[in-house]
Amino acid sequence: MQINIDLKEKSYIVYIDELTKIELDTKVVIVTNPTVSTLHIKTILSKINALECHVVTVLDGEKYKNIDTLNSILEECFKFRCDRKSVLIAFGGGVIGDMTGFAASIYQRGIDFIQVPTTLLAQVDASVGGKTGINNQYGKNLIGAFWQPSAVYCETVFLKTLPSREFNAGMAEIIKMAITFDKDFFEWLEINSLHVDDNLQHAIEKSILIKADVVSRDVREEGIRAVLNYGHTFGHVIENETKYSKYLHGEAVSIGIVMANELACKLDILSESEAKRVKKLLLKYSLPVTYKIQSVDKFYDRFYLDKKSLNKKIKFILPHSIGNFSIKENLEKEILLNILRNFTC
Repeated sequence: MQINIDLKEKSYIVYIDELTKIELDTKVVIVTNPTVSTLHIKTILSKINALECHVVTVLDGEKYKNIDTLNSILEECFKFRCDRKSVLIAFGGGVIGDMTGFAASIYQRGIDFIQVPTTLLAQVDASVGGKTGINNQYGKNLIGAFWQPSAVYCETVFLKTLPSREFNAGMAEIIKMAITFDKDFFEWLEINSLHVDDNLQHAIEKSILIKADVVSRDVREEGIRAVLNYGHTFGHVIENETKYSKYLHGEAVSIGIVMANELACKLDILSESEAKRVKKLLLKYSLPVTYKIQSVDKFYDRFYLDKKSLNKKIKFILPHSIGNFSIKENLEKEILLNILRNFTC
């Protein structure tokens, strides 16, 4: 299947289970991590026909998504004498995709890159839409650029070797999109298992179609694209507090969804029964739904380091019943503190 990402500045295709050959008459640098390299490097190399092909292996994980790792990728590109026609290929999960895309955006003022995501989370979310970046001590993805890939190849065969925890983390992003944009899809997820191949492919296609529609309408996240950050405002704080080492991104988003739902219930835009259904679906894939906040005030202050805060206003994406969304900004501090206090014990 092919899904067109139709953008004014640059359009491209997401190919699902259609990777046969990548023909490139230039130098290519594949950026990957040790795990993916061990499992799949021979497979990807067999698919690439290029003038030269080099492999750069960097450590994987949010704690390595930083300026030092980014610089190591750039240094290897210089060593290989890559030029403005060279192409980077991100071969890994969301972390590899984010860093490779960012490296491509700044190497000699910008070169092409291709996404070949190997995790469920990257296939349904991180690889599509052109968000690239790295983390620093102040927060997640605060340094980065919008830089669209030339193509995305989502091969479900790579998911066969994915650890269950990584697979489940990807489910959080699928569930996120269903809650905010498609009630029928959410209800389908409630009764179907994604451990069945046909169901998995359907869910990947559906999620990418949702994101493609949103991104095509709002490339630079100035409007509706912000809705894709449902669960992330809370989740990013959790990742930062735990130094990107305790939770996978999707796990932090799962907790963030539960926190956002409590806020939505407090504002009477989501029913308690709907919040329970969401939590049940998250638990179906063994995702965490609890978090103990050590300091409510510090947690609250970290909201303002998020990219989505603007003019000292924190933007919260909340479900307005299942299948719809609401964007809230001017919420009273005490309402937010009361929600956070519910997660202190």
